[in-house]
Amino acid sequence: MMFTSENSLLIGALLLFVAVMAGKAAHRFGAPALLFFLGVGMLFGFQFVEFRAVEVVQFVGMIALCIILFTGGMDTKYTEIRHVILPGGLLATVGVALTALLVGGFVYLISPALGFGIPFMVSLLLASTMSSTDSASVFSILRSKKQGLRENLRPLLELESGSNDPMAYMLMLLLIGFVTHDASATGIWTSVLAFVLQFTVGVLGGYLFGRLAVWTINKVNLSNNSLYPVLLLAFVFFTFAFTDLIGGNGYLAVYLAGLVIGNNKLAQRRSLMIFFDGFTWLVQIVMFLLLGLLVDLNRLLQPEVLILGSLVGVFSMFVARPLAVWMTLLPFRKFTTKARVFVSWVGLRGAVPIIFATYPLMAGVPHAELLFNVVFLVTILSLLVQGTTVSGLASLLGLGYHERQRTFGVVDLHDDLPTQFTEVEVNESMIGEGACTLSKIGLPQNTLVMMVCRDGEYFVPHGSTELAVGDKLLVVSDLHDELDAAYKDLGVDEVMKI
Repeated sequence: MMFTSENSLLIGALLLFVAVMAGKAAHRFGAPALLFFLGVGMLFGFQFVEFRAVEVVQFVGMIALCIILFTGGMDTKYTEIRHVILPGGLLATVGVALTALLVGGFVYLISPALGFGIPFMVSLLLASTMSSTDSASVFSILRSKKQGLRENLRPLLELESGSNDPMAYMLMLLLIGFVTHDASATGIWTSVLAFVLQFTVGVLGGYLFGRLAVWTINKVNLSNNSLYPVLLLAFVFFTFAFTDLIGGNGYLAVYLAGLVIGNNKLAQRRSLMIFFDGFTWLVQIVMFLLLGLLVDLNRLLQPEVLILGSLVGVFSMFVARPLAVWMTLLPFRKFTTKARVFVSWVGLRGAVPIIFATYPLMAGVPHAELLFNVVFLVTILSLLVQGTTVSGLASLLGLGYHERQRTFGVVDLHDDLPTQFTEVEVNESMIGEGACTLSKIGLPQNTLVMMVCRDGEYFVPHGSTELAVGDKLLVVSDLHDELDAAYKDLGVDEVMKI
């Protein structure tokens, strides 16, 4: 079936519906949802829809990456990543370069034995397109299993995967320039300077536009609150486009802008987070569906693609990624061997490598079609092998733990308000022996228990309400330090901030 103006909307709606249902199945089986989205696109592309518009996929991928990187930055809390900024930053830069170098060298060495010699620069280009990782798949699996990570691994992986796409993108563009032009000594130095310029301008652009977005949203005072997400969306695309226009890395800029915005006081924060979370899922689904439609299954199953893709996938998972991680984290003694093993294994590939693999196609790079199909196959292998074993490996290494889920939803408050909501569970040390009423548990002044959840039932308490072990309390207070001290005196083991 060809795309026409009459049936494209129907096909798109059907694809989205099937993809969402497939995502539900992925959640149940503990597999990466994005793998199922990709499978739906491949199924429809093989049986029903003919779609070969590489330019459309690249454009949609650019939009999707802007949203994904911005939302990832916005969700990242500086208080959580400040202890892992250096190792996470090195994994996102040095780790990416080492992975690309190792995989590129491997491709260059084995390709002649497979009957098609690939030049070294093209081998490095192949490796650079798939040198970044995707944390969305990892944490969607862990969330489906209600599993947390010890040793501060979650912020480390979030920082690495959220910030390593720009590095892979810059490497890819640099290598495309080498492959498509004669690289003299002057050309090499020019390319290196352009690389440094992209990084520097990207950092400055992201920070400045992030600060400008915060100031504008807090000062504009829109009468219609629904327009705040639209305004912030405009800032995202402007940050990317303008930074790219002046020679910076737009993807790095949008990630840093999201990081700045997410860690400053912001009007309408809750509605903005909800909008961008839903929009991120939408663009991820659309991106994976289009990538699935784009791939030619017959070419993907050709012997040279299957052999090279399988060898590269195995080498990346079991050799290149672990070596790059261990070499990068060598100076950081605080990470245990188990933590290093886990970080090595969760280098999942996602949609980004496939999107990047369309750039050599558009640039007319030699072996570009082989490169695209190999990257596609490696991504599938990574999601199948690594994606389905992440949770089990965390448990096997003793790094995973059951993560308590919130009983009460997030409460939307203006950032200027000093009020803080917390959720705690009543234990035996809190109520002592015999009956204990709410008024006797010794909470500080300016503190109120707003709601109690008991056996799945919610009710508003009063001072004479008798508490029972296992009750969940929604507590609001202006006195944060005093409340923390009271929780400690009461023997409360876990406090969840809402």
